[in-house]
Amino acid sequence: MLIEHFIEYLKNEKRYSPHTTVSYRVDLNQFAGFVRERYNVDSLSSVSYPMVRAWLMFLLEERSLSARTVNRKLSSLKSFCRFMIRSGLIKTSPLDKITSPKTRKRLPLFIEEEKLSGLLDNTDFGDDYTGVRNRMIIEMLYHTGIRRSELINLRKNDVDLPEMTLRVVGKGNRERLIPLSRRFASFAGEYLKLREDFFRSSGAADYFLLTSKGEKLYPRLVNRIVKVYLDTITSSEKKSPHVIRHSFATHMLNHGAGLNAIKELLGHANLSATEVYTHNTFEKLKKIYKQAHPRA
Repeated sequence: MLIEHFIEYLKNEKRYSPHTTVSYRVDLNQFAGFVRERYNVDSLSSVSYPMVRAWLMFLLEERSLSARTVNRKLSSLKSFCRFMIRSGLIKTSPLDKITSPKTRKRLPLFIEEEKLSGLLDNTDFGDDYTGVRNRMIIEMLYHTGIRRSELINLRKNDVDLPEMTLRVVGKGNRERLIPLSRRFASFAGEYLKLREDFFRSSGAADYFLLTSKGEKLYPRLVNRIVKVYLDTITSSEKKSPHVIRHSFATHMLNHGAGLNAIKELLGHANLSATEVYTHNTFEKLKKIYKQAHPRA
């Protein structure tokens, strides 16, 4: 099946993550089902512009999906069409004339610096393996700005404490090095010693962070741990590892870090993905201006 050939291409050549390839497969199968049911078309190489346009209207008007979600699905279909062109199955993409629905730019949610510092400095996480590991998760996310998937996939030898660097394999299998502070390296060393003592006789996995059974962490567990601790410092609806990543970038920018440096630390492919954080800084400036200027 053509879709499965495309998915294998994403996995093996583009090195996309399992989460991303699952999203592509779902989007493309939904589109294939739509054109099959409405137009009796079984081959995606026979799809035309009007069919794509009808699918777009179906998603927006009948399914009431957000513009952001629809754009993600269109992106999946665009990538698939480029794959068909390279494979010689079609000459031009039926999406060339499609205009993506406009989305409202959302500012990244972040937590104030004082609150996150207070959480890490004043919270009693406990001194057993689970408590120290939980603190390590929050510390690692905030200290480095890495993604949840990158955190889960860290190996022990990715954390070089003598050199105070962290090796991260991010999206597209791109590798980057993140510097570590002495304070963080010291805590990571304490965590690793406790980890070795706790799993001395159980043959634990080689990942840096483990469940209490010595197994690789999983996304739901990381989300749950982060939410439990963020619940104590913020009433924001979103309490996720990505919020801590946003906080890392915003706080770095507020303290004078350049956009290019933040781009490299976050592992963004291009600068436009990083520039969104400047909006948060500008919002902070506007607030200070209104509070401080005598005629504001």
